[in-house]
Amino acid sequence: MPEQSSEEPTEPDPSSLPDDVWAKFVEDSERNIRASAPKEPSARARMVTERLRAMDEAQARAGGGGKRRWGRNASAAPPARPEGWRTGPAPQDVNSRAPGRRGRGRGRGRWSIVGVAVAAAVAVVAVDPSGALSWLPGGLGEGSGTSDGANPASGDSAVPPAPETARPSGAPSAAPAGMPTRERPFAGSPAARWESGADAIRLPEVEAKGEGSTVNGVPVADVEAALKGAKEFLIASNLDRAVLMGAEPKKALALIDPLAVDHLAEVRAGLRRPTEKNDPTWTFSRFDPDEVELMDDVRVRGRLAFEPVRGTAGKVVVKADYTFVYAVAPAGGGDEVTRSIVRRTLELDAADPARFRVTDGRVRLLVVKSEIFNDDCRNGDGVIRPRFFTDRSDGPTPTGEARDPYDRSQEVREADRGCGTASRT
Repeated sequence: MPEQSSEEPTEPDPSSLPDDVWAKFVEDSERNIRASAPKEPSARARMVTERLRAMDEAQARAGGGGKRRWGRNASAAPPARPEGWRTGPAPQDVNSRAPGRRGRGRGRGRWSIVGVAVAAAVAVVAVDPSGALSWLPGGLGEGSGTSDGANPASGDSAVPPAPETARPSGAPSAAPAGMPTRERPFAGSPAARWESGADAIRLPEVEAKGEGSTVNGVPVADVEAALKGAKEFLIASNLDRAVLMGAEPKKALALIDPLAVDHLAEVRAGLRRPTEKNDPTWTFSRFDPDEVELMDDVRVRGRLAFEPVRGTAGKVVVKADYTFVYAVAPAGGGDEVTRSIVRRTLELDAADPARFRVTDGRVRLLVVKSEIFNDDCRNGDGVIRPRFFTDRSDGPTPTGEARDPYDRSQEVREADRGCGTASRT
């Protein structure tokens, strides 16, 4: 018998092996084949991959000479970019002609989400959908469900933070990882733990100082009425669902002191015909119902306070500083969910009616300042237009510094110019 080369592989001869050894050999071979064979992705992973493919195709079509969402022609499809912000006009007097009060500035900042982290996440999902999505707690991952919110209706159970009574020392810590979905629209956001709606706006207790139960000469009852009016105005301008979906803010307008004739006329003109210098979103949160669907409730974080006006007896200023987080999805049932964040600071006048001309039961606005994050980086259209994944090649390229929309430790800025980015939504 010729010798067999030592370099040639040998296969076991079934006839020369015991039955148990041969069975084990077959079992091991089948196991190795199954382990190395390509695996069929899950139905959810296939859905996400298909959605990403559709987004890429939509973006390519937008760059092929067709119309973009806002009717601007494109000669080539630029790479996805983070959405931007842009400020409103130079500071103006809100009530410069109102009797017995001093007007102050008003500004607006428009911000949006940084796209670098999003692009990296999309790349990971595209390469390994089922594996990457399984990392997401409560998002699209399979077999996950970590709770990170405070709304029992959304399946969240984390305890909300204590009410804010002073300016925070810094930004909130990073939220648990997660992608917003229709079931959990605040996943991955610090707002997941925030309170919802009007109950998050608390009235501070008014302690009388001086003779006759007054605060700097203003009757306690009038200070309390001004605080209540501030809360009602915030609700009517930022939480009323009809207003959020583009309706006229009739309740908010009815709360403004009719003695502020010029201010009221300006606000009404902006609602009728918005311009870059007179955009109603500086004061009211409004979306286009033909473009977006408002998801769930609105998350709210902030504080309401008051203090005497130094050097002016009979005057108290009420100060409101609140951040509103709106979760939205494309109108018509799209899968993607994003968030727009609006921070507003108001100053209102509480005055002694014996010394100043006022209208009982109405608010007297002194200052309105706003920052809007995740908008289309344009002013003058009268609504907030959140950016979705397929929109990120449209609009100006953000060039300004990145800022955290959840950082309430800084003042709302008035002098920013250009188009910047936000670090998260």
